[in-house]
Amino acid sequence: MSRYNIFNQIHKGLRVLLYDTAAMLGRTEFDDAEQYEAAAKRVKEVMDMFDNHAHHEDTQVLPLIEEYEPAVVAAFEQEHITDHALGQKLRGSIMALDQAVDSGAKHQLGLLLTRSFIEFMIFNLQHMHKEETVLNSILWRYYSDEELLDTNRKIVSSIPPHEANFASQWMMKALTDTEISIWLRGVERSAPAPVFRSLIDIAERELERARFRSILEGLTEGVMIAS
Repeated sequence: MSRYNIFNQIHKGLRVLLYDTAAMLGRTEFDDAEQYEAAAKRVKEVMDMFDNHAHHEDTQVLPLIEEYEPAVVAAFEQEHITDHALGQKLRGSIMALDQAVDSGAKHQLGLLLTRSFIEFMIFNLQHMHKEETVLNSILWRYYSDEELLDTNRKIVSSIPPHEANFASQWMMKALTDTEISIWLRGVERSAPAPVFRSLIDIAERELERARFRSILEGLTEGVMIAS
């Protein structure tokens, strides 16, 4: 039987965010003010997103494991410290670019920023893989799917609207049609109508027209069957 993967949805979104940002940096002309500002804004958004994600895991997920596998928790907490340090390195690169005047210097600093981001991306891809294998195996051993779902609900309810909207945008880009449908049905059942409407708006904006229409029709059919 397939178990509930508490990391699946957010990790899929984070991976697409990393891939897209790496591609964005690769095509950025760092001496072009408009291109650089867009790239710097995106990198800062990535840093904030991963800092917030680590905080949610440190406060909501790792405590579930502490009682059973304290050494594993210590190892993952250390990785979160390393991740934060890599993020600070990226912030330092942006500060250097903000102060650079010469076009050649901006180009070289842009290359350093891109390489630092790749380092950050590789670390986090490996880190998320460990979470989905090592941590999930422990969570599944000691907790039911309903308990894990309840933990996820607590995490989601603690996230500020602007952070939730940003995360939803990237999860929408990353999930399968089936995963999106399950997500939307769950929100429709459990959240206020404006929250559901906001997700529908994000889906319409981020998905191809045919995919969005198919998902929306599936939701409508579900309502008709239930009634």
